[in-house]
Amino acid sequence: MNDPGANTTRAVVEELLRRIGAGDPDAIAALYAPVTDWKLNWPEHEHGRPATPWIRRRATRADAAEHFREIARHHVPEQVGTVIERILVDGADAVVLGEIRQTARYTGRAYRSRFALHVTIDDGLIVRYHVYEDSLAVARAFDAQDSEPGHVV
Repeated sequence: MNDPGANTTRAVVEELLRRIGAGDPDAIAALYAPVTDWKLNWPEHEHGRPATPWIRRRATRADAAEHFREIARHHVPEQVGTVIERILVDGADAVVLGEIRQTARYTGRAYRSRFALHVTIDDGLIVRYHVYEDSLAVARAFDAQDSEPGHVV
């Protein structure tokens, strides 16, 4: 059975991934609703860490653009890669499974982080954006006290 809602969901998710890959924060943000249920799997009590400022509460389309700007500012652009393994769609919901490969600009430390991204689409826009990733690998890559530059965590 063909679910037209699932087709829209898949199309929006595929476009989101394409725009993230292209690296244009404003184009990425245009896919978000004016207000979005945004969550990253870091401790709820944290309001951001100086070394990883993109990891904090967000809610608006402008927040989404700033999130992707901050990620770009804190990583080496020539050493970025994401492998998408699967996109699962159920009506308005989609889960993207994969692995992020980045290098922290400040420490020079490369890292890999498995992730699951759960998005919900309403009227062609993202209304839920929940990311579950290996936050320890990210934190270690940005910790100037941990390991040596160039070490993959």
